[in-house]
Amino acid sequence: MSKPIVQDIGPKPNAFDIEKATKDNSHYREVAWSGKFLQVTLMSIEPGQSIGLEAHPDTDQFLRVDAGEGKCKMGPAKDQLDFEQDVEDGWCILVPAGTWHDVVNTGDKPLRLYAIYAPVHHAAGKIHPTFDDAEKDEENGTDEPPGWSVQPPAARPDKHA
Repeated sequence: MSKPIVQDIGPKPNAFDIEKATKDNSHYREVAWSGKFLQVTLMSIEPGQSIGLEAHPDTDQFLRVDAGEGKCKMGPAKDQLDFEQDVEDGWCILVPAGTWHDVVNTGDKPLRLYAIYAPVHHAAGKIHPTFDDAEKDEENGTDEPPGWSVQPPAARPDKHA
């Protein structure tokens, strides 16, 4: 099992150097903090790879790039990504709930970013070394939000292309 960059202590006060943690993270996704209403994850996307085209019907997202370069694509349907923006260190990406989105690493180094989800989206402290690991956990239901988190009354499942 991989050692976490930041220990997710659940809905307790915490403070850490998020830029350093983001740049040090080499996992596809690592949950750094899980609160009652939102969650922080660190991500590392390899050159030529992406986060994967998806939509979260009940989840707003804030993503911030701390290293590398990429292109974000968003739109109302998976075949209608009418918003595109090149992003690099210092850029943020704001994804409204229900919006199809993807972030592709267009550079030659890992794209390092963090994401803030509201509501909580992943299991507390979950580490996904690779995109495939994340997909497997979603398929078999082992990446569920913790019981202390507040979820929408009738949460709808995520959509993947």
